[in-house]
Amino acid sequence: MARSQSPASLTDVLNLLRANTRGQQQVSIGDVLDAVGQRSFGPVVLIAGLLTLAPLVGDLPGVPTLLGLLVLLTLVQLPFQQQSIWIPSHLSRRKIERHKLTKGLDWIEKPARFIDRWTSQRLTWLVRGPGRYLTALICMLVAAALPAMELVPFSANGGGLALTLFGIALVADDGLFALLGILFTGGTLWMVISGLMGL
Repeated sequence: MARSQSPASLTDVLNLLRANTRGQQQVSIGDVLDAVGQRSFGPVVLIAGLLTLAPLVGDLPGVPTLLGLLVLLTLVQLPFQQQSIWIPSHLSRRKIERHKLTKGLDWIEKPARFIDRWTSQRLTWLVRGPGRYLTALICMLVAAALPAMELVPFSANGGGLALTLFGIALVADDGLFALLGILFTGGTLWMVISGLMGL
């Protein structure tokens, strides 16, 4: 599969996923990484968030945990300036039916176009330099909590939304979306802790 250049918007990410998985019956995690570029940390966070939110994909048991692991493995490599993202082969080979992926992308497409109209380069200190690492740490916190979120109804959707916001921030260089992600992270973690205490 040809390697693509890094996307700069949410719509770009969706288009790359469609184009670079066309003709496949199943899509692996490795295919997803190839679709958005092996050096694209922001798009990986964005895709993990979108797939956690998407119907028929994020609703599958174990998928939020799998995507959380992908985010953790991706972001832990960020400080080392890796030329490409490394993930274990058994994770890279995990697959999903492409028709389910396509339905999820169809569901996201219209909101993606709307969101892209509102992104711009602002509050960039949150997505560049030291701020980028702070944002990555919060993303890792959300990703680490995704297994617990599977036990609390609807909280995985909150985690997916937080990752989506952080992913948009990193892809579009828009710190405002990082701030929104921080707010959703706080609310989601409160929901998870309250839910687990009530189990």
